[in-house]
Amino acid sequence: MDKRKGSNNFGEEYLNHFSRHIRLPEFGHAGQEKISRAKVLIVGAGGLGSPAMTYLASAGVKRIGLVDPETVESSNLPRQIVHIPLNIGQPKVISAAERLKELNPKIELEILQKRVKAENVLELINAYDVIIDGTDNFHGKYLLNDACVITDKPLVHAGVLRYIGQVMTIIPHQSACYRCIFREPPPAGLIPTCQEAGILNTVAGITGLIQATEAIKLITGIGKLLTNRLLVFEALTMNIRIVETKPAPDCPVCGKNPTIKTLTDLNMIERNC
Repeated sequence: MDKRKGSNNFGEEYLNHFSRHIRLPEFGHAGQEKISRAKVLIVGAGGLGSPAMTYLASAGVKRIGLVDPETVESSNLPRQIVHIPLNIGQPKVISAAERLKELNPKIELEILQKRVKAENVLELINAYDVIIDGTDNFHGKYLLNDACVITDKPLVHAGVLRYIGQVMTIIPHQSACYRCIFREPPPAGLIPTCQEAGILNTVAGITGLIQATEAIKLITGIGKLLTNRLLVFEALTMNIRIVETKPAPDCPVCGKNPTIKTLTDLNMIERNC
């Protein structure tokens, strides 16, 4: 058998297109084949979701779900690189889908112009292998964490503000979840959003790309994930540190005696960085 064709007998064009992946010793045909079957849900088509979806689509992910209730605004464009000026006023999920189709015409897209809520989150994540948190609010982060733990869905969490980004990967019931580290959301208004405090565009880009990398590692099984580790990146000093974490036995959602068994909405407005 021609070793270049892999188990799916990919054509010459496909093999050439993804040749740089296939040549990676840990990756190879098997890794690219896994990506070609993978389904990833990206919640938020903003500063984090834009770079994550761009690189996942370019990597050959079979199916991407896009969830976002908002429309493109001029202030989004410096960091939400999937959108262009001509798409101002257009739903973000539509704008993003147009770009992803240009990058990967064969990709399957599910476009969901809606806000993630307790009443719909389980249905939204059900059909996907990996969930990416591209939200910029505590409502989205806690809701996605709790939903993914309850349904055993891998989640790649991230957050950004000003010059700082953070990323961690959560494998429910195997690694620490978001609530293991940040037990409860802070009081409303205590921590500003990106809209209020600002965000350097490259910080969102770097953080979103780390999320995409974690998703690829999850899908292919290569490398060491950011499980039980919170990566914190600070752009002004170029300082990157890893905070070691571990599952908390008393965590209210993934601990030994969980108290969170149903999902509820926090009284917060969802905005994507």
